[in-house]
Amino acid sequence: MGAERKYFGTDGIRGTVGEGPITADFVLRLGWAVGKVFGAQAEGRKLVLIGKDTRVSGYMFESALQAGLIAAGVDVGLLGPMPTPAIAYLTRTFHAQAGIVISASHNPFQDNGIKFFAADGYKLPDEVELEIERYLDQPMITEQSSELGRAERIADAAGRYIEFCKGVLPRDFVLTGMRIVVDCANGATYHIAPNVLKELGAEVIELGVAPNGVNINLNCGSTKPVELQKAVVDQGADLGVAFDGDGDRLVFVDHRGELVDGDEILYIIANHRQQSGQGCSGVAGTLMSNFGLEKAFQQMDVPFQRAKVGDRYVIEAMKQHGWTLGGENSGHIVCSDVTTTGDGIVSALLVLHALSDSGDNLHTLKKGMSKYPQTMINVRIDQKVALSDYPVIGAAVAEAEAELADSGRVLLRPSGTEPLIRVMVEGEDKQQVDRLAEQVAAVVEKTLCPEEV
Repeated sequence: MGAERKYFGTDGIRGTVGEGPITADFVLRLGWAVGKVFGAQAEGRKLVLIGKDTRVSGYMFESALQAGLIAAGVDVGLLGPMPTPAIAYLTRTFHAQAGIVISASHNPFQDNGIKFFAADGYKLPDEVELEIERYLDQPMITEQSSELGRAERIADAAGRYIEFCKGVLPRDFVLTGMRIVVDCANGATYHIAPNVLKELGAEVIELGVAPNGVNINLNCGSTKPVELQKAVVDQGADLGVAFDGDGDRLVFVDHRGELVDGDEILYIIANHRQQSGQGCSGVAGTLMSNFGLEKAFQQMDVPFQRAKVGDRYVIEAMKQHGWTLGGENSGHIVCSDVTTTGDGIVSALLVLHALSDSGDNLHTLKKGMSKYPQTMINVRIDQKVALSDYPVIGAAVAEAEAELADSGRVLLRPSGTEPLIRVMVEGEDKQQVDRLAEQVAAVVEKTLCPEEV
C-alpha cells in the first residue's frame, strides 16, 4: 500500500482561498518544492509553465508559484488565463519539465487549486506528488543569485492553442451557416472558444465572456446551463455549448433547448468513429455513467468499462486497455489520440464534426442512445463505514438487482466529500426505479443509523 498523501487529492491541491493549504505562503513553498523535484530531472535549461483561470486569487498564486520556482533555480513561462487542456498541450510543445494550472475548475471563485502536468502532458504519477510533499516538509533554501530562474510571459499562447484545436479537424472542415451559442462560464475559455468557432465560420453568440475575477461559474457554464438553454431557443440557434471554469469539461444544448450531457457526447463521438470507419476499440466510463450508454455500446459491439469517478481513473482504464476514448457524464471527455487530458473545446469540435458528417441535428444524433431513468437518494451517516461489513445491505442490493435483471443496476457509493452514502438505481421503468431506490435506501438508513429511524 502506498504512502498517504498529505496535501494532494485526486486532482492536485484544492480548497478555500486563505485557508490551508490554499494560502500565499504555502503556494510559495509549493512552487519551490515543484522546482526542486522537476529541476533535478533535467539538465540545462529548466522550464515550468504556469497558467490560470480567471479567479481574482489567481494573481496572488501565480506570483507565489513564480517566486518559489525561481528561488529553486527554474525558469518560468507565464501563460495567463488559459484552459487547463491548453496548459497540458503547451507543456508538451515547449518541452517544459512541467505545467502548473491555477484553478478550482467548476467551483465558485472563493475556491482555488493547483494542479500539475508532467512533461508528457499527463497528470503527475503518485510517486512524483509524494516527492513534492517530501520537499514541502523541508526548509526552503534559495539558490545563489547566479543560479536563480527567470520568468517571461508567453505572448502567443492563446494563438498556438487555437490552431491546435482547429487542427483536430480535417483541413477543409467549416461551420459556415451554423448559429452557435457559447457559454464560457466567465472562465478560462472566454477568449479562446468563441474565436475557434468564428475562425471555422460559425455565427457565434457569446455568453459568460466577461470575467471580473468573482463571476466565474456564477449561474453560468456547464454546471448551470439554464441561461444557455434559454438563449439557444430565443436566438433560434442550431445548438449551444457550455464549458466549465477551466475548460476541461462541457455540455451541449440542442436546438430545442434540451441538455446533452457527457454520456451522450461520448456516445456521439464513439458512434461517429464507428460510422466513419475510424473504429472505436473501446470506451472507459465511470460508476456514474448511465446504464443506457452501456446498453448502446453493447448494441454497437464496442467494449465498455466503468472506472471510479475522476478523470485520472478514466485515463488509467483507457491506458490499461489501449483505448483512446473515455469520459464522465459531467462532460469530462478524454480523446487520447488527440490530446492527453479532458478538453472541452476539442470535444465540442469532435461532436460538431459528427454532426457535419451525419447531416442530422444534435437532437436526432443524441437519440441513438436512450438514457435510462435514474434515481439518487443520499443517506446521511455519522462516520465512514465499509458497506461490505453489512450483509443485510448486500442482500437488499442483490434483491433489487434481481428484480431489475439485465435492464438496470444498483450502485451504493460513499461520498468523497460529505458523510453520505449515495444510493443510485437505474432501470427502464421510472416507477420501479423510484421504488427500488427508496427500498434500498431504507435498509441502508435502518442499518447504519438505527437511532434515527
